[in-house]
Amino acid sequence: MDADFNDTNKPDLLAHEQTYHGFSILLRWCMLGLATAISTLVAAFATPAGVLGGLAVGIVVFAVGYAILVRREQKQPLNLWIEGR
Repeated sequence: MDADFNDTNKPDLLAHEQTYHGFSILLRWCMLGLATAISTLVAAFATPAGVLGGLAVGIVVFAVGYAILVRREQKQPLNLWIEGR
């Protein structure tokens, strides 16, 4: 294995970066979906909030989770070697 990890002209390294970035975004969407579904179902059926209260909780959880988990990562540059990453 080559010790020079900053060589951005290697196609294998770029392909790995793109795959890792896509997998990371997929995991973030899965975490957001699970958090939204679990909190919505718990609020709807295990508390006196009811179905509409559970739906409101689900919307809030999704909005906050999207702002924190997904949107920040999608705006990052794909090239990990760029300054400011």
